Amino acid sequence: MLSLKTDVASLAFYGLLLLPLLYVLRKYTTSSPSQPSATENSNELTGSKEEEKPKTIMSAANTSLQPPKDDEFTPERLKDYDGSQPGKPIYVAIKGTIFDVTAKVEMYGPGKSYNIFAGKDGSRGLGMSSLKPEDAVPDYSTLDENDMKVLDDWHSFFSKRYNIVGRVVDPNLSEAVRNMNNLQLKS
Repeated sequence: MLSLKTDVASLAFYGLLLLPLLYVLRKYTTSSPSQPSATENSNELTGSKEEEKPKTIMSAANTSLQPPKDDEFTPERLKDYDGSQPGKPIYVAIKGTIFDVTAKVEMYGPGKSYNIFAGKDGSRGLGMSSLKPEDAVPDYSTLDENDMKVLDDWHSFFSKRYNIVGRVVDPNLSEAVRNMNNLQLKS
């Protein structure tokens, strides 16, 4: 009987030692909505009622943009701004408007995911949400209504975040696209 009491006492002792470890493991291996996050716990301790802001990969609008420039670039000249020449800016054109995206070299630089749009007007590919080289072309006249909305959203997004350094002048572009680009410049 004495050994049973000793075994129960030992079990209780070791069980108490394991409880904090089990609590920590449960807390960090489950993510149920009923458990407060680390941020909520720190807010409880400080008395703050501030909720954690949702994280986003989208950058905030740039409040220090320079006035738009109207410099003319041919497609051949624009190719020089594809990020392949160190020290030279990186430009992306959308609907004929050229944006300086040099600040985001980690996205538009050589070998990066969006470099396909650097040094050119890849409007059609942006509207289609395509990273295929054959889609990264300036003629977006064949986009359907949904893709056109996506393209307009991209243009709006870039306009709020990157300096406009010029516009593409391409005599080989269809008259329909040139007219759509001109309408974009006026709005």
